[in-house]
Amino acid sequence: MKDKARQGFTLIELMIVVAIIGILAAIAIPKFADLINKSKEGATKGALSSVRSALQVYYGDNEGWFPTDTLAILTANAKYINEIPAAKLPTTGHADSRDVVTAVDETGGWAYYNDPASSALWGTFVANCTHEDIKGQGITGTQATWSTF
Repeated sequence: MKDKARQGFTLIELMIVVAIIGILAAIAIPKFADLINKSKEGATKGALSSVRSALQVYYGDNEGWFPTDTLAILTANAKYINEIPAAKLPTTGHADSRDVVTAVDETGGWAYYNDPASSALWGTFVANCTHEDIKGQGITGTQATWSTF
């Protein structure tokens, strides 16, 4: 009868279970952080594609001319795109931003080359960041890494 009264786990068994859970958590947490960065990068690639598509439609509608402003014309009356989506730049320290500047200056958001005089870059839309992406791709010419998406 005494054996039935002593049911339960010993301290050693509990310590082993806690150690196993700790090891599993140490493996899972970095993987989870990596998944968050991959999702941000994917969202940025999708947003980049959306704006570039709107730019191409504008280009076709305006006989071979890209916008010469900071893309406010694309969102006017939602003719080409409802709004400029946020650039979610992973692991770079930049906050998510919808801001559009006219050259890559590392402030986050987007960069759009709106000067027709610079024919090589005119109409180029990139993320305003020169950091490497998750795959380790670097800068391509004067355009940010994100232009290769």
